[in-house]
Amino acid sequence: MSPVRRCVYFSEDICDCFDLVSVFFRLWYLNGNYLVLLVSLVVILPLSLFRNLGYLGYTSGLSLLCMVFFLIVVICKKFQVPCPVEAALIINETINTTLTQPTALVPALSHNVTENDSCRPHYFIFNSQTVYAVPILIFSFVCHPAVLPIYEELKDRSRRRMMNVSKISFFAMFLMYLLAALFGYLTFYEHVESELLHTYSSILGTDILLLIVRLAVLMAVTLTVPVVIFPIRSSVTHLLCASKDFSWWRHSLITVSILAFTNLLVIFVPTIRDIFGFIGASAASMLIFILPSAFYIKLVKKEPMKSVQKIGALFFLLSGVLVMTGSMALIVLDWVHNAPGGGH
Repeated sequence: MSPVRRCVYFSEDICDCFDLVSVFFRLWYLNGNYLVLLVSLVVILPLSLFRNLGYLGYTSGLSLLCMVFFLIVVICKKFQVPCPVEAALIINETINTTLTQPTALVPALSHNVTENDSCRPHYFIFNSQTVYAVPILIFSFVCHPAVLPIYEELKDRSRRRMMNVSKISFFAMFLMYLLAALFGYLTFYEHVESELLHTYSSILGTDILLLIVRLAVLMAVTLTVPVVIFPIRSSVTHLLCASKDFSWWRHSLITVSILAFTNLLVIFVPTIRDIFGFIGASAASMLIFILPSAFYIKLVKKEPMKSVQKIGALFFLLSGVLVMTGSMALIVLDWVHNAPGGGH
């Protein structure tokens, strides 16, 4: 074989190798499951292995700043997206064809962009997705497992100081949830989707600011996971190994097991709405409504059963049972009649 032909074959082999490598990395980069595992191993696992919750205060602060940035962008976009939203949809779909067909955009706009009910807010909308609203709202305010670890990290610990921390935290989160939901709905009205950022991408197309917001939200969620894992690991440790001394092997094994189970849910459950809805209807209802009321009725002996406090606790208990059973039944019916869509 001549040297020239060998060089040609060698060059072709190198090109084939580079093509295979590029295809592999392109597929790996586009596969969300690999990215979930990579982020879990590189970022979440090291942060989750901390023994004390106080070390995660800085990451929690950064997570909160990311969500504040997300809220600011949602509020600003309300005044940038036209209404009716069909105008932005038409512009986004025809922007690549206006050069070849300059007049194609005008009839569409004149036909579709009209002032109608799509720009008027509806105070209540009932459909198959409404059953997830109450459980997700309940789940969003579940912070009970982290109360005791946070209390242990406070300086000059007292009941009054912990109550002040709880009130400020609840009010701040409620305000952020309310503003994000309100301005998100007032931006898209009936076109809003279950994932708000996906709605922006569908309407506005590629936007550098939206990509930055997605990265900020991803960072916020990623940095929140270790804080959630901490009380779960503490509870498992107290249940299984309460009388044993601390061990890094046991500590790491429980952390890896919890993180592995979380990754399985992320990979195999089609939408996060199903997780939030199911946990909100079951565990969150127990933590917020049922268990506190039952403990108060059972443990507080100085108050008679006919007192206002006990009657209120009983009403709260019955409300929790009603919310849990009703929401669970409606969610299961929605799963049966409406098969879940594609995954992440």
